[in-house]
Amino acid sequence: MGPVEASLLSAIKERGCIHLSLIDPEKFPGRLSKSLEDLESWGTAAIMVGGSTLDGTVKKIKELTDLPVILFPNGPAGVSRFADAIFFMSLLNSSSPRFLILAQAKGAPSVKRFKLEPIPLGYLVVGDSKTAVSSVGRANRIPYSKPELAAAYALAAQYLGMRFVYLEAGSGAEHPVDTSMVEKVSSDLTIPVIVGGGIRTPDQARALAKAGASAIVTGTLLEQQGPGPVKSIVSAMRRA
Repeated sequence: MGPVEASLLSAIKERGCIHLSLIDPEKFPGRLSKSLEDLESWGTAAIMVGGSTLDGTVKKIKELTDLPVILFPNGPAGVSRFADAIFFMSLLNSSSPRFLILAQAKGAPSVKRFKLEPIPLGYLVVGDSKTAVSSVGRANRIPYSKPELAAAYALAAQYLGMRFVYLEAGSGAEHPVDTSMVEKVSSDLTIPVIVGGGIRTPDQARALAKAGASAIVTGTLLEQQGPGPVKSIVSAMRRA
C-alpha cells in the first residue's frame, strides 16, 4: 500500500465517508485555481483526473493544491507522469476484453516507468438508463433492482485482490446509485465502496453515505455549476 491509498483509508476511518472531486481537463472551465482552493478548504480528500491530454492539467493542479492527484483513466492515454497515483481498474461487467484487461496490460509499463502508485479498483457500471460510460465501455449494466448481482461482482473483485470497488451510475445519469444497492454491496465487503454518477443534491449524498458508501465522487456538478453546490454535498456527508 502506498501513501495515497493510506491517506484515503485514514480519512475514511476518521470521517466515515469522504468526498472525491473528478476533473476532466476537456470539460472543466477556466476557474481551476478558485475551485481547488474551495475544495481543499471544504475537506475534499483527493482530486481525480480523467480523460486524456492530462499532463498540463495535472501539473497545474499539483501547483495549486497539496491534495493527492489520482488518475481515473479511460485507457492508456490517461496515464500522466505528474500524478501521485492511479486507480488501476478493470470494468468488471464489460463485454469487451479491452476494458477488462487489454488496456490495463498496455498501460501497466507506463505506470511502472512513471513510478505512479497503483490503487487496484473494481469498476462496475450500474443503473437502469444508458449512459456514455456504459456505451463506450460495452457494459452489461446491473439494474438497481438486482443489488445482489452487484454485490456478487463486488465480492469477486475483493477476492481477486482489488482494494476498492466503484459503483458508477455514469456522468449525467438521471438517478444516482440506488441506496439499497450501496447498502447490500457495502455490507458484503470489507473494502471501501466508492459511489459516483448522478449525485446532484445534499440529500442524495447524505442518503448514500448513510447507506454505507465510503467515498462519494462528484464531477459533472463541479463542471457545470462550480464548487458552490459541492460545499453543500460535503456538509451533508459529514452530517450523515
